[in-house]
Formats: sequence, structure tokens, C-alpha cells
Amino acid sequence: MSMESLAAVKASFSEVIDRVQKHHARVVVTRRRREAAVIVSLEDIRSLEETIAVLSDPATMRRLQEADAAIAAGDVVDAEGLRALLASARDKA
Repeated sequence: MSMESLAAVKASFSEVIDRVQKHHARVVVTRRRREAAVIVSLEDIRSLEETIAVLSDPATMRRLQEADAAIAAGDVVDAEGLRALLASARDKA
């Protein structure tokens, strides 16, 4: 995460936006030598909001914990098992 003054960001706004958008950079903007704002890409902010929504939903978190427990217990299907399940479902259809 880079830090730039408001004056520097104003002077090179298009370049800052290009860097944020193309490289997922985050730019902390300072005003009077204090951190004032952060510029992030729309894609990054949407991803962060989605993550917050998932982490805030008790039912989703419970399902994730159950999935982690199943993985830890070895209750998984390998690639060959998945192929067999898909073939079986296809044959029934």
C-alpha cells in the first residue's frame, strides 16, 4: 500500500486510478501529513464487502465450519470419485 499526498494524487489522478484498477494497488491519501482516505478499486471493495457479508452470516459461517471439519476428518471426494459421481448422475438423467 503506497502513501501519497492529496496534492500528488490530484496531479496524477489518472495514473493513480490506473494503478489501483490494473494492479489492485491501494493508495493512502494524506492531507496535512495525516492519513485521510484510501483509494481502492471497485472490484476490491466489492470483494471486501462480500467477505464481510459472508463472515457476518451465522448460517454461512456454520456451513464453512462444518465443511472444514469434514475435510479434517477426511470426508472428501477425490477427482476419480467425483468423476464416478458425475457419470452416475449423467446415466440417471
